[in-house]
Amino acid sequence: MKTSKIEVDGKKIPLCSLNTLIIGSGAAALNAAVSLYKYGQEDIAIATDLWGGGTSNNAGSDKQTYYKLSVSGDSPDSPLEMAQDLANGGCMHGDIALCEAMNSAQAFFNLVSLGVPFPYDRYGGYVGYKTDHDLKGRAASAGPLTSHLMFKALSEEVKENGIVVFDRHEIVGLLSSGELPDKNVVGAIAIDRNNIDPENYGFVIFNAVNVVFATGGPAGIYKTSVYPESQIGSHGLAFAVGAIGHNLTESQFGLASIKFRWNLSGTYQQVIPRYVSTDKDGKGEREFLNDYFPDIGKLATAIFLKGYQWPFDPRKVDGHGSSLIDILVYQETVLKGRRVFLDFMRSPGGGALGDFAFECLGKEAYEYLENSDALLGTPIERLQKMNQPAIDLYKDHGIDITKEHLEIAVCAQHNNGGLKGNIWWESNVRHLFPVGEVNGTHGVYRPGGSALNSGQVGSLRAALYIARRYAGDPPHEKEFFKTVREQITDKLAFADNIFDPNRERDVLLQDARKDIQERMTACGAHIRDPKKIKQAKTEAWDLYRRLQNDMSISSAEKLPEAFKNMDLCLTHALYLETIAEYLEKGGQSRGSYLVLNLEGKIPCEELGDEWKFLLNDPDSFVNKKILEVSIDAGGNLLKQWVDIRPIPQEETWFENVWNQFLKNNIIR
Repeated sequence: MKTSKIEVDGKKIPLCSLNTLIIGSGAAALNAAVSLYKYGQEDIAIATDLWGGGTSNNAGSDKQTYYKLSVSGDSPDSPLEMAQDLANGGCMHGDIALCEAMNSAQAFFNLVSLGVPFPYDRYGGYVGYKTDHDLKGRAASAGPLTSHLMFKALSEEVKENGIVVFDRHEIVGLLSSGELPDKNVVGAIAIDRNNIDPENYGFVIFNAVNVVFATGGPAGIYKTSVYPESQIGSHGLAFAVGAIGHNLTESQFGLASIKFRWNLSGTYQQVIPRYVSTDKDGKGEREFLNDYFPDIGKLATAIFLKGYQWPFDPRKVDGHGSSLIDILVYQETVLKGRRVFLDFMRSPGGGALGDFAFECLGKEAYEYLENSDALLGTPIERLQKMNQPAIDLYKDHGIDITKEHLEIAVCAQHNNGGLKGNIWWESNVRHLFPVGEVNGTHGVYRPGGSALNSGQVGSLRAALYIARRYAGDPPHEKEFFKTVREQITDKLAFADNIFDPNRERDVLLQDARKDIQERMTACGAHIRDPKKIKQAKTEAWDLYRRLQNDMSISSAEKLPEAFKNMDLCLTHALYLETIAEYLEKGGQSRGSYLVLNLEGKIPCEELGDEWKFLLNDPDSFVNKKILEVSIDAGGNLLKQWVDIRPIPQEETWFENVWNQFLKNNIIR
């Protein structure tokens, strides 16, 4: 990497020239860096707003899952079968599914070789278990902190290899050349949070042949979220240069704790805790679920299945299914303004429903607890037996669930959609490689744990392609500056225009973030009302224009936050546009969201008609196409419904593949 300085409008700005800039410091970003180094490309660097601040290092569940090809036991498996199971979730391209399946074992064993402690038996078999939407028992886990352990192992490898890290560097723009469809990313603009001053605002310019974009999910657009507070997202940076987003309608929402943000799946529900609500002051406690279930067996089994069938799924509402609980929690918290808690000290029931008894459970729930030797008196005793680390996790964050209630809500958890990429994870904007959650490889439904596999496979594939096809040096700084000068000048002008040290207060800085998050949680989360969407997207674009024209800051230190507002506002506007387009094409409830429709069916007699909804017909237009959205050079919104690519039937005759491999025709 070469460092120098360039002068722009009288401001001297640091310039770093290198082959590949990796943006982000989660597991996908770090694997991209480690893989590039392994493949011989050492002219690389990582830029991150906060080292280890993303989802990988700060999120998990009761038993965080890594989904990969089955590599133990007597159950037959194959990459083609795994690809089919991935694609069966709907609206997932078959060639991407095949890549994720084919490379899953390699990505998994790379983590094993780096020291991630996935469990194995005495014969060396890495045992598996079944997760949601999984028929083969492909899931593996290193415990509640699987992704944290991945981050730890990969970060140690980054340090061991001496890979340069630009910490506290907020990327505020991608630099590009050419016009679509032949547009290339050529670098990025960052603000060095360690050196912000009113003269050059801490700007740093990166001149790069390639950008690996690993900025995680769009967590910052939601008010009610289980994403760690340090995870915000940067989709807007890519949208601004013309990158295509697809499946942006598809996110996952489910129950999570809110004092300490953590997913409440798996064992947390399988031990069958009691659900209670209170008023805002914590008084007036009541078991609100009791009003909607016919008997204690149905209620307790539904709670158990929240662990098996998590997250929210409109298909699992009818018949007092597990996802009815999410609706009732939403109704209690959002519509009634109450607070909801899990109580692990007592089992549910009592009153008209009768007392809890194991004999009332459905067969699946009873046998699971029996096989786990967990037919014990209270939920906390059952949890201590099955998963003590799940208790310790909360205690480490100041919450003792053996003695106190755990406050919860229905939260945004994961984005199945995101930026479009090809089988090498390259965007339609060339040399831009979105990897990890920011790359929307998943469709409507996905097996639990497939996101961790996708991030590792995608970053591996991107690194291989860069090392073999895009390994050249960056252009000379004069040539680079000639290409991007206007783009840099625009960013400086924006900073000049909004910075006003004489203002007493910052205009739109905090209010805009709150506005974005409240709008998305109300209109773009797991409950979607078609009557509200049209107005919501209009308000989103109005806010975007106001931020461009009216936002102001009184301190240069607040400049990164101002740029982030622009990013999040553009992101949420595009997400709302896709939801509106989906509804206009006749889309109904699917995945992890419920579309209200008075012509539909009421999910539970005790709920009002306002909760009526319909599921998509399997052969509906929206189930057979994938929605792509982007912004052209003139700022116009482009929407296109494309066919879902099938799983390829590739040549597998060894001599023929070997011949193509020797001719270097594979990576193309």
